[in-house]
Amino acid sequence: MPLAKIEVRRSRPASEVTALMEAVYLAMREALKVPEDDRQIRYIEHRPEHFWVAPGKSENYTLVEVLMFPGRSMDAKRTLYQGITQRFGALGIAPIDVMVVLTEPPKESWGLLGLPASEIPPKI
Repeated sequence: MPLAKIEVRRSRPASEVTALMEAVYLAMREALKVPEDDRQIRYIEHRPEHFWVAPGKSENYTLVEVLMFPGRSMDAKRTLYQGITQRFGALGIAPIDVMVVLTEPPKESWGLLGLPASEIPPKI
């Protein structure tokens, strides 16, 4: 159940927003093996003057942050980075304009069902 957030510097039509969210979802399905329909993804638009970026980036600069339980392999993370970047490329966003940041808080830092995730028994 990773949580993903896509942040952009310009407005896009609803169809493009849906395509970006779907691209992240499909990359997470492939790399992280998330369950079907586990789509906890937020899309946030910023005015360019409220979202500064490094020189050389365009108005298409897109930041993707993924919070997930720790423990995924480096290969899974690499597959996620590549999957998002390739799928965004197919939507017209150059690799130079894509940044993906993973954060892996320990399970005791996730509250689920009123409990720390570390105290929830695995599904049987």
